[in-house]
Amino acid sequence: MSVRGERSDGRKNRRAAIELFVAVLAAVGCVVAWLNAASEVVVAPVLDGEPFTISHVYYAPMLTLSLLLATVAGVLATLGIARLRRGLAKPSAP
Repeated sequence: MSVRGERSDGRKNRRAAIELFVAVLAAVGCVVAWLNAASEVVVAPVLDGEPFTISHVYYAPMLTLSLLLATVAGVLATLGIARLRRGLAKPSAP
């Protein structure tokens, strides 16, 4: 018999799997946002006769989004793994 408020191991494991799945999605979103945050621009030469140079410009909102998604992925992965480990632990016999 379970005490009210406690969840069965099946529901805990399902929730842990969902948390881990969302963590993977957030990590993929983090990588996509990071890769789309940078763009190349051509910089004019300082002196006449010098070649043009290429520089990278970063878009701050995309960098912020990638850091936010990395944080969410880390937190959800930690919670999912902890929930799985608690579900797998056997209670000690009295």
